[in-house]
Amino acid sequence: MSSKPTRRTFIQASSAAIVGGALPNVARGVHSHGSSEIRFVLVGCGGRGTGAAAQIMNTKGNVKLVAVADAFPNKAASTVRTLKKRHAGKVDVPEEQIFSGLGAYKQAIDVDCDLVVIATPPGFKPQQFEYAINKGRHVFMEKPVATDAPGVRRVLAAVETSKQKNLMVGVGLQRRHEPRYMETVKRLQDGAIGDIITQRVYWNGSGIWHRGRQAEQSEMAFQVNNWYHFNWVCGDQICEQHIHNIDVACWIKGAYPVECNGMGGREQRMGGDASKSQIFDHTFCEYTFADGTKMYSQGRHLAGGWNKVGEEVHGSKGTATPSGRIRSDQEWRFSGKSPGGHQQEQHDLIEALMAGEIYNEGEYGAKSTFAAILGREACYSGKMIKWDKLMKKGRDLAPGIDAFTMDSAPPVVPGSDGNYPLPVPGVYNPYA
Repeated sequence: MSSKPTRRTFIQASSAAIVGGALPNVARGVHSHGSSEIRFVLVGCGGRGTGAAAQIMNTKGNVKLVAVADAFPNKAASTVRTLKKRHAGKVDVPEEQIFSGLGAYKQAIDVDCDLVVIATPPGFKPQQFEYAINKGRHVFMEKPVATDAPGVRRVLAAVETSKQKNLMVGVGLQRRHEPRYMETVKRLQDGAIGDIITQRVYWNGSGIWHRGRQAEQSEMAFQVNNWYHFNWVCGDQICEQHIHNIDVACWIKGAYPVECNGMGGREQRMGGDASKSQIFDHTFCEYTFADGTKMYSQGRHLAGGWNKVGEEVHGSKGTATPSGRIRSDQEWRFSGKSPGGHQQEQHDLIEALMAGEIYNEGEYGAKSTFAAILGREACYSGKMIKWDKLMKKGRDLAPGIDAFTMDSAPPVVPGSDGNYPLPVPGVYNPYA
C-alpha cells in the first residue's frame, strides 16, 4: 500500500461508509476566483483551529489565509502572529480582517474566500456551518458538529444544501483519512473476521484543562473560555473526544445504533468543585444496532486509572484492532506508512479542491456526533434512549444561541450556592 492513499481511493473508501449517503459529486472550476489560489478564513483560533490552519498551509496547495475570527480578540490576533512566523507567504490578514465576538464568524465568512475552517466549540458550529453553506463556501469543520438534537438537525439540513450547491464539506474525524484505519476497515467490511458481533471503544484518560475566572469577566465569557466544562457548548467528554472511537465503530458497521442505555457520573472532576464544571468524568454505554449487535463504550477523565484510547472488534471468525491488526486464521498487520490524520485530512481536502473534486463528509460527521449525544443522554438520564425519538424530541441546550453576545446570560447559570446544575440519572429529562 502506498504511503498516501490517492484521492480516488480515498473517495471510494469514505463514500462507501456514509450511511444513506450518495457518492460524492465531482465538479470542475470550484474556485470563485477563477484561479488555483484557495483563499480561506479561520473561525475559532484555539489550539485546534491554529493547528488546522497550519496544516492547510503545509499542503502543496496554493493557499492563503485572509481572515480570522474568535470570541476573544487576543486569541484572534495571536493566531495571525503565530501563523505569520511559520508561513509568512501564506498569511494575508490585514488588521481590519481580524474579527472578535460571538457574532464575528459572519464577518469572517463574508470576506471574499473559497474555504471556511470552523474550529469553534461545538455548541456554536451549527449556525456557523449553516451560514458558511448559505454563503456558498466550502467548509472544513472540526468534530463534534453540535451538542444537541436541534443542532444536529440543523447541520443535516445544511449538509443537504451543500450537496445541492456542490460544496466540499470536510469533518475532522481524521481516522477516516489514515491508511492504517482505511485498510483495516475495508478488510473487516469484506469479511476478514466474519460477521461483526461486538465492538468495544475507549477514550479513557486523565483530566483536562480549566481556566480560572478573570476579574470583571462576564458569566458568558467565563463559560465560553472554559467551554469544555459546560454541556451546552461542549457536549461532554463523550462528544468532544470519545466521538472518534464511536465513529470508527459505526464506520465499520456501516450503520448507526438504534438505541442506547448507559451510566455515568462525576467523581474527580475539578476536585468535586461543582462551581467550576458541569460535565461528567466517566460514562459507560451499551449501544445496540438494528441487527442486535452491540457496541460497548467507555469514556473517562479519571486520574490514576487505566488509560486506553482505541477500538476493538469481535467477529464470528476472529478479532481486530481497527488501527491496523486482524487476528483470525490469517493474521494480518498493517505494514505501510500511515501519516498522522490531522495533517492527512488537510492534504486530502486541499488536493481535492485543487483538482476540482468535491466530496462531502457532513452526513457521517453529524450522525457520529449524534451517536455520541445519544450515549450522553442515556448516561445523564439512566434510561434507554431511542435514536429516532431523541432526534425528533431531544432537548435544546442553548435556545436563542444565534443572538448570544458576551453580555448575554448563558443557558446555564450557577445557583444561589454558586454551583452549576449537574445531570442526575433517574431525574434528568433528555427530551424537550
